[in-house]
Amino acid sequence: MSDEKQNTNTFDGLAAEGHGVSSPSEQDKVSDLEQTLTSKTEECKELNEKYLRLAAEFENYKRLAQRDQRDYIRFGNEQLLRELLPVLDNLERAIKSAKEQGSNDALVQGIDLTLKQFAGVLSKFGVQAVQTAGQPFDPTEHQAVAHVESTTVPEQHIVDEFQKGYRLHDRILRAAMVSVSAGAPKGPEAADA
Repeated sequence: MSDEKQNTNTFDGLAAEGHGVSSPSEQDKVSDLEQTLTSKTEECKELNEKYLRLAAEFENYKRLAQRDQRDYIRFGNEQLLRELLPVLDNLERAIKSAKEQGSNDALVQGIDLTLKQFAGVLSKFGVQAVQTAGQPFDPTEHQAVAHVESTTVPEQHIVDEFQKGYRLHDRILRAAMVSVSAGAPKGPEAADA
C-alpha cells in the first residue's frame, strides 16, 4: 500500500513540476515505456489476427468433416449395392426367360415376388434405375455399346437397353448399357427406300 501511495505521490510530484517529466533519465524511461506499449499493442493485434484466422480455418475444417461424414453415411453401402446388382439382373432374366417359354407356374411367381421385394429393398436405400427408353444419350448415365441406324428413333437417342443402369441417390452405381441411334440410313440404301 505504501508503495502505491509512494508511486502516486511520485507521479503527482512529476505532474506538478510542469509539463510532466523533465529530467532526461525519466524522459528516456517514458519513451521506452511508450515503445514497449506500442510493440505490445502490435503484438496483441497480430496474435488476435492469427487467432481469428485459426478459428476460421477450424470452422472450415469442421464443415468439411461434417460433409464428409454425411457422404460416408449416404454412400457407405455403395460397394455392397454394386455387388448386388448382378443378382437383380439374374432374377429379371429368369423371369423374362420363363415368361418367353410360356411358363407361369408357382416357381416363376415366387421368383417374381422375390424380385419385387429385392427391388423394394434397394429403393429403400436410395437405388433407382436409370431411365433409358427414348431418352437422349447421356454419357454420364449410359454406356453406348452399339450405334444403329434407325428411322423411328432420333439421332443420339437410345434405341435399346442391354443392361439396366442404377443410381444411388445422385451418384451412378452402374451405367446402363445401351444402343444409340445414328439417325436415318445414309447413302445408296436410303435412296432405294
